[in-house]
Amino acid sequence: MYTIHMGIPEMEAFWNDLCSKLNSGTATKGEIRLHKKIGKALFHISQNPRHTGLATHEITSLSNRYGMKVWQSYLENNTPGAGRIFWVYGPDRMDITVIAIEPHPNDKSNAYEIITLSSMGDPIS
Repeated sequence: MYTIHMGIPEMEAFWNDLCSKLNSGTATKGEIRLHKKIGKALFHISQNPRHTGLATHEITSLSNRYGMKVWQSYLENNTPGAGRIFWVYGPDRMDITVIAIEPHPNDKSNAYEIITLSSMGDPIS
């Protein structure tokens, strides 16, 4: 089983904000659905990053930019603008760091250039 980390600062701030809204009861229905989808995907990634429902594959252009292999897994499928989770192995053995969550990029050749990638961060509490 892998330990999931959120990249810093963007992913950590996003995740903390989303969890805070859920805990305080101020989350919208959309935020509640998003949290549920992310939670399910992160569970599958932690258990088996190659889970068939995730359709995990390397994104070479992001790997080249980030300096290590960047993987993309489905947050959802068959949905307009379906979300994708971008992640890397590390910082330690049996760790995975989520470095971005974005809508599926369009098919333009430079689609992945606009994705902001976080640095490696601390474990999810």
